[in-house]
Amino acid sequence: MSVGTTSARGAARAAGDLAGLGVDPDDLPDGLVVADENGRVICFNAAARRITAVAAEDALGRRLDKALPLEDLEGRRWWQLTDPYGGLAIRVGQPERNLLLPGGREVLVSARYVRAEPTGPVRRVVVSIRDTEARRRTERSHAELIATVAHELRSPLTSVKGFTATLLAKWSRFTDDQKRLMLETVDADADRVTRLIAELLDISRIDSGRLEVRRQPVDMGAAVGRHIQAYVAAGQPADRFLLRIEQPLPALWADPDKIDQVLSNLIENAVRHGEGTVTIDVTPAASPREGEDTGTSVTVSDEGAGIPEESMNRVFTRFWRGSKRGGTGLGLYIVKGIVEAHGGAITVGRAPGGGAEFRFTLPVSTPAYLT
Repeated sequence: MSVGTTSARGAARAAGDLAGLGVDPDDLPDGLVVADENGRVICFNAAARRITAVAAEDALGRRLDKALPLEDLEGRRWWQLTDPYGGLAIRVGQPERNLLLPGGREVLVSARYVRAEPTGPVRRVVVSIRDTEARRRTERSHAELIATVAHELRSPLTSVKGFTATLLAKWSRFTDDQKRLMLETVDADADRVTRLIAELLDISRIDSGRLEVRRQPVDMGAAVGRHIQAYVAAGQPADRFLLRIEQPLPALWADPDKIDQVLSNLIENAVRHGEGTVTIDVTPAASPREGEDTGTSVTVSDEGAGIPEESMNRVFTRFWRGSKRGGTGLGLYIVKGIVEAHGGAITVGRAPGGGAEFRFTLPVSTPAYLT
């Protein structure tokens, strides 16, 4: 019997094992390589072919160490080191680790040794292969986050250190007005540091799925009104804002502090980066959550230049900035995380006046004991 016939039957047998579970090996998201009791490959799925760039006909029937010639990061041949068929009889596999394919491409590999009985001979070696690109993207994202936050922290901390050192060394030389100005600058920089740390904590919770939402009744119209009043008190002309509330609004249960954070970010973006009238519409809307009929929608729009079409799909990603005027580029990423933690949805588009338009919709989320 030829090797080709044996490998074809083995591959069919391996596929049959998975077919019994209703799974085709080619449907698996990770690379799957299975070797039989003789160390010959009997399964080499589509993901394995894509990751290794090895054709199935070149792998099936070959010895595992030839079909998948892996090396560790120090250049040692992996299968010689691990010796799955001749190693310890109690060994059950190999944990996931970074290995190299011919040509130096890095992959994540783990292996399972299948035995008919606990210390019996190995009947199958099942190898899982994953591309490292997703992990590399995550690592790059984390590195960029650390670098960005470190850069943003350096400026206010340098200012705080400079002013406090100057005041301590030359306190008696300054007038009361000069002291007040320096202390006000220190206070503003301390607030900036606090905001940056809060953003970093929010991102950590969003990424890990641990962002807590403490639901209470929220009057969305009143919440928006408070933000507008704060801007007017700070010197913005009252006629720059237009608040339109469509009644009746459904009762809304949400985290008031986090909703304030969302509103603050969206309105600040419109004021700082937009032009003309900032319009905020609060309306009833279809709930984004299945099983609920109604929700509350808030639309914040301006009359500025808007967001370029090619940037629309990047607005809610980390480090996106609509302009070069300050900010960490983390605010809208956090806004999206907060809205989605409430079970809501947020979109961006072009406003009727030509500027940017952000619209988020929250489900009513009435507690079960009130329904």
